[in-house]
Amino acid sequence: MPNRARGFTLIELVVTLALLGLLALLAAPVAESAVQRSREQALHRALRDIRDGLDQYRRAVETGQIVRRAGESGYPASLELLVTGVPNAQDPKGGRIYFLRRLPRDPLYEDRSVPAEATWGRRSYASAADDPHEGDDVFDVYSQAPGTGMNGIAYREW
Repeated sequence: MPNRARGFTLIELVVTLALLGLLALLAAPVAESAVQRSREQALHRALRDIRDGLDQYRRAVETGQIVRRAGESGYPASLELLVTGVPNAQDPKGGRIYFLRRLPRDPLYEDRSVPAEATWGRRSYASAADDPHEGDDVFDVYSQAPGTGMNGIAYREW
């Protein structure tokens, strides 16, 4: 028997590369959906945090910790008030009440130079749920991102 050199033939290498390419082609959509799922989970968390802050603000108004003027709904005038805080009417030392450490950005908002508050759509207490618009207060927030989530619901309706 002649002495053969050890190694791979060209055909073996081509077949191996073709199989690796096929596996990469199949894995790309899975990786893309994982990234999308991660962004949607971040959107859920951000919406929940802001809505919790809005509800805590409303409870503070109802318990008398925040002074409510006549004609006001009991919700903050801006999202920024949740972070900067408001005077505590029940604290003799004049302390402030804070509802969020920081205002989260909408993770689906593309322009990173825009401040966090401007990334959210705001619904006032006086507006209808099916036609949200801004007003004197912030009753709810929604994403301004176009498109629908993996659950089939438009981001704006989350």
